[in-house]
Amino acid sequence: MKVSKNRDDNFFRSTNDSGHGKVQWLFAFVIFLLLTILISVLLIIQIRKRRAAEEAYRVLQEQYEQSIAQVPEQPQEESQGLSPDELERLMNEGGEGDSDKPVYTAPDKELDWEDLHSLNPDIYAWISIPDLEIEYPVLRKENDNAYYLNHNLDGSYGLPGVIYTENYNSADFTDPNTVIYGHNMDDETMFTPLIKLMDKDKFSGTHFIYIYRENEDPLIYEIFAAYEYPSIHLLLNFDFDNEYVYDQYLRDIMNVEVKGYGSANVKKDIDIDPRMRIVTLSTCTKTHDASKRYLVTGVLLNDMV
Repeated sequence: MKVSKNRDDNFFRSTNDSGHGKVQWLFAFVIFLLLTILISVLLIIQIRKRRAAEEAYRVLQEQYEQSIAQVPEQPQEESQGLSPDELERLMNEGGEGDSDKPVYTAPDKELDWEDLHSLNPDIYAWISIPDLEIEYPVLRKENDNAYYLNHNLDGSYGLPGVIYTENYNSADFTDPNTVIYGHNMDDETMFTPLIKLMDKDKFSGTHFIYIYRENEDPLIYEIFAAYEYPSIHLLLNFDFDNEYVYDQYLRDIMNVEVKGYGSANVKKDIDIDPRMRIVTLSTCTKTHDASKRYLVTGVLLNDMV
């Protein structure tokens, strides 16, 4: 009888252990199912937010691309970049000689700034690169430089974000180098089209960046360099107000293709002087290499002194 009792105890213990294991498995399955549902819901919400943000940009672009007038045909010498001799002449001439200075014209764009400010009061400029199909408002969060890295035009969190600048730059584009940031998106929006300038044939053409501001004349930049560069914060690593530092930085850009950073295209026939202002468009590289940034730099043409 003693042996029989031990056998019964072992049987019931085995049965209880099996039942307990089933309960644990069922509990784990329910937790996994709930987590899967929660993640799926959050993902769907994020996708809907992103689509809503992208749709807002699409509507905004369609609204304002209708206001773009054809650019008056430029004299041949204006569309081919500026030679070193021409730049030197423009820098040194004064008085009557100024009448020979090229006049650059931006496409007319009837931007409703009141409407733009109602969408987001942080909008303070508009960037246009027609041949790359880049048309976006430029934003700036005065007290939070990281805000628009992960926030959309409507203030929602996530991608595609916005085109923005930081408070290390002034809002009037008078700094030696103004840096404008934008994401490299898989759907070819934001600053993704800049990657096209990796192609030498595409880069060899003339590309203008137009910056529109409220109650101000548009700024016109000609792109002279498109290149991969170490992922450093330009405005914190270079004192561009120091003429020597700025001059050396410009020289480095003109020779960036020999630095070994990666893809680089530079127009050597456009002479750059430290008295000139530039704009740098910053985005991720084609491969999203976190150690690098893809930079496109243009020189200001219509205010060179």
